[in-house]
Amino acid sequence: MPKANAHYNEKVMAKKLRVGVLFGGRSGEHEVSLLSAASILKAIDRKKFEVVPIGITKAGRWLTEGGATALLEGGNAQALPESTVEHPAETGGKPASGAKAHVASVDLIAGDKSPAYPIPTVSESAKAVEAGTALVPDSAALGAGRLDVVFPVLHGTFGEDGTIQGLFELADIAYVGSGVLGSAAGMDKDAMKRLFREAGLPIVKHVTVLRTAWEASPRKTVTAVEAALKYPVFVKPANLGSSVGISKVHDRKELGPALNLAAKFDRKIVIEEGVAGKGKTRGTSKARELEVAVLGNDDPKASVVGEIVPGKEFYDYEAKYLSDGSVPIIPAKITAAEAKLIRAMAVEAFKACDLAGLARVDFLMEPDGKRRIYLNEVNTLPGFTSISMYPKLWQASGVSYSELITRLIELGLERHRERARTSFSFER
Repeated sequence: MPKANAHYNEKVMAKKLRVGVLFGGRSGEHEVSLLSAASILKAIDRKKFEVVPIGITKAGRWLTEGGATALLEGGNAQALPESTVEHPAETGGKPASGAKAHVASVDLIAGDKSPAYPIPTVSESAKAVEAGTALVPDSAALGAGRLDVVFPVLHGTFGEDGTIQGLFELADIAYVGSGVLGSAAGMDKDAMKRLFREAGLPIVKHVTVLRTAWEASPRKTVTAVEAALKYPVFVKPANLGSSVGISKVHDRKELGPALNLAAKFDRKIVIEEGVAGKGKTRGTSKARELEVAVLGNDDPKASVVGEIVPGKEFYDYEAKYLSDGSVPIIPAKITAAEAKLIRAMAVEAFKACDLAGLARVDFLMEPDGKRRIYLNEVNTLPGFTSISMYPKLWQASGVSYSELITRLIELGLERHRERARTSFSFER
């Protein structure tokens, strides 16, 4: 099983690390993020880590303390009275009497000094950077000291697509998971498939259309899709996870509504030809959905292979999170040779997208005939709920849920240390 650098682990784990668990967010997967964060907060090793919950509302407001807890527990943090949601600078550095939440802003601080507020000027920021400061969530809201590492559990847009990772990079803060490039590539199904193809990995036939093209020329778009692919097809927003906005389309009548649905969630739409068996009616025999969990940085390892038997026609959002009808089979009932091939392909897909920390890699297998295997996609921040496949796959591979969280934090610190070796300015 993958381990971070032992010497470094011993050094950084000697003290209790402050881990910010970041959840919520503005994406369509906000609720999934809350479920994942709740599971992580319950299972994380409190003997090793001091945990700081940080929530982001659907409107983009950052919350800590009572506000984050309310968000996590289903309370409407956005509806709290103004007197209970304040920035410390608005109340002389202290929360108002009876305050239930702090709003965490992103400010420049030096060590444990109080944050500058409002955001400093460019010249002030430059001086602060030279002095070794960093952008961190407001220290007055988070308590004394800065975070040692952030565990982002922000699924989907603005959390899994490289945007929040860019903020962490600017802030020089260690964080769990892939970097800017890997996150962006792993989120964009069109770009991802281009990288898979370049790496020689087998993928299903697909086409990509822009929302503007679909809206401008619906008939032309439908004709192009039907010329390239055979029904059934799957219509997906290019940049979204958890099967949000995905439709299985059986004929032309269903294609338009599916494209409209996907267009609500992204400007790029990916249409994939379904992987089906050789039944009398094409598509009546479903593809097998196989998954592998990958863990590591430069030397990633793959878990055992699992299979999902969806309770619905395919493994959509409801089947993943809201229904007990889907059945996980771990390990999957496949041959040893097939398992070896899939695990190797999972690692290659991880490397092709320059991923780090964790990823769930999904495959499709023909249900009969030649049982050909196709790489479907990678998910750089897979669900961490109690029924999520990523932790279940590692549990079946000998890594407990709590240990998995610890390893991911160690890998985030290891990657931050590796990045610190890189020079970002020219010096003679």
